[in-house]
Amino acid sequence: MALKTRLTERLGLTHPIVSAPMAHVAGGALAAAVSRAGGLGMIGGGYGEDIWLEHQFELAGKARVGCGFITWSLARRPFLLDLALDRFPVAVMLSYGDPQMFSERILSDEVTLICQVQTLEMARGAIAAGADILVAQGAEAGGHGMARATMTLVPEIADLLARSAPDTLLLAAGGIADGRGLAAALLLGADGVLMGSRFFASREALVHDNLRAAALAADGDATLRTGALDRIRGLPWPEGFTARVLRNDFIDKWHAEAAALSQPPDGAAEAFFAGTEEGDAGVAGVHKAIRSDQVDVARFDTFDRGENADAATGRESSKVRLDRRACDIDEHTGGRSRHDGPRRGTGGDVAVGGPDDDIAAPQCEDPGLSDFH
Repeated sequence: MALKTRLTERLGLTHPIVSAPMAHVAGGALAAAVSRAGGLGMIGGGYGEDIWLEHQFELAGKARVGCGFITWSLARRPFLLDLALDRFPVAVMLSYGDPQMFSERILSDEVTLICQVQTLEMARGAIAAGADILVAQGAEAGGHGMARATMTLVPEIADLLARSAPDTLLLAAGGIADGRGLAAALLLGADGVLMGSRFFASREALVHDNLRAAALAADGDATLRTGALDRIRGLPWPEGFTARVLRNDFIDKWHAEAAALSQPPDGAAEAFFAGTEEGDAGVAGVHKAIRSDQVDVARFDTFDRGENADAATGRESSKVRLDRRACDIDEHTGGRSRHDGPRRGTGGDVAVGGPDDDIAAPQCEDPGLSDFH
């Protein structure tokens, strides 16, 4: 059953779900699968490799997909934005940097501009840049982020938008992996969700099977936030950003020594990249959210592990999981959207299905893996 929100209406989606543009994990096949399933799939522009990006757009075919960039890295290779815009993406997402330098170019092409933010100050900057959609990313997310929690950041930004930019949509990100998380996001004032870790175990994700298995075997307690991997790799991430990753011996060693690292230690980066390529979960960094059954992994990044690990169900197609998420959200909301009632920030009642609700949740069938081709 489709769930209607302002996000689905504006972007023509069936489900209010956008897949995160995970660097070197979210390629064209994954983005296309999510879009064909009724969400919006995003290709990860990562740290800026033009040949790889061109190939991923080719793999996406004629699917309606978007593309996301690490903003500070895009500033080093700005021609990549033109490469993406020439492929007519549904949206371009900017994360981890000032969007002002690129927003005019994106909006002039009438492409939806999505800006991911981690603080209210960043949200105000994104509004000033003309963002059509904000992503409020909490620290529960796998991969890079900051310190604010999803539960408190989302409603604060929802209230900010209600006051100053009511036409700007809001997505929640960080620790969201199932219908409960989506329902909570809508209740907090979001129009939908951005999920990365949830899609890591998809067969379309560009990850080694060993790393996928390690992520699925772990839970949220097995993660930590660290800046060690960026120091090891010599990546100039802005102050305040760390990455949530799955702990292993390699991560624990360098996390403990991170503060003393003034330059990348000899051999550490090579060991990390080799472990990632070979699927050695004792070395690779897994970018993973606090609660998810998949992993927000960037193979070039680290095996990032978010705090949603305990929802693990195994490796499925993105279409299957999107259909299941629709079933989940219907069970938790009685088939109704938070935006069927009063708009966010109005203080009105919110209709949510529960034990005392007289509206029965719809019965959804599991489409099975064979439904995805």
